[in-house]
Amino acid sequence: MVASVINLVYYFTISEVLMFKILSVVILILGFSTNGMADIYKFVDKDGVIHFTNVPVDSRFEALGWEGEFEHYIGSYEAVIQKMAARYKVEPALIKAVIKAESNFDPSALSRKGAIGLMQLMPATAVNLKVSDPYNPHQNIEGGAKYLRNLTGLFGSDLKLVIAAYNAGENAVIKYGRNIPPYKETRDYVKRVTTYLASYRKEATIANRLARN
Repeated sequence: MVASVINLVYYFTISEVLMFKILSVVILILGFSTNGMADIYKFVDKDGVIHFTNVPVDSRFEALGWEGEFEHYIGSYEAVIQKMAARYKVEPALIKAVIKAESNFDPSALSRKGAIGLMQLMPATAVNLKVSDPYNPHQNIEGGAKYLRNLTGLFGSDLKLVIAAYNAGENAVIKYGRNIPPYKETRDYVKRVTTYLASYRKEATIANRLARN
């Protein structure tokens, strides 16, 4: 397939939701198939021009991830994520990073252990968080955000401990002296979520910069 580059110029305030909607159009224009696992790259130049491509020819391009990643996410949950982030005083990028790691934005996800939905709430946890339908994206995100707020209350600003506790449980983190438990799954999970967190923070920074222009 011939590489394609699309340059989009914005002379108006752009929200993160709108950016993802535009990106979905770019995906279609570039002709990526959903099974092709094509990478999409983006950079914003000094004039505010946003460049998208499937073949980066400049070191300023940064990967946005696999195209399939956007199928569930494009604008679908942004509003509720922002709402719950504000309600429970949790960073929106952290909620997104956990959702990405837990379910890849699939609201129907069900793990072998019985965890359900976008933020993979266990049934007992869902009950404790007053989530009546964990398959409901709005309820699931609210429950997950509330749980992250509770964990932040326990472990303060140490996000790695908060993330570890989300995976292994707060008791496991406390048991090991308020350190990340020595479980391979949990250690890998913390690395994965922190990587996604950095990526979503970058996206938020770009969106905020564009909104100020």
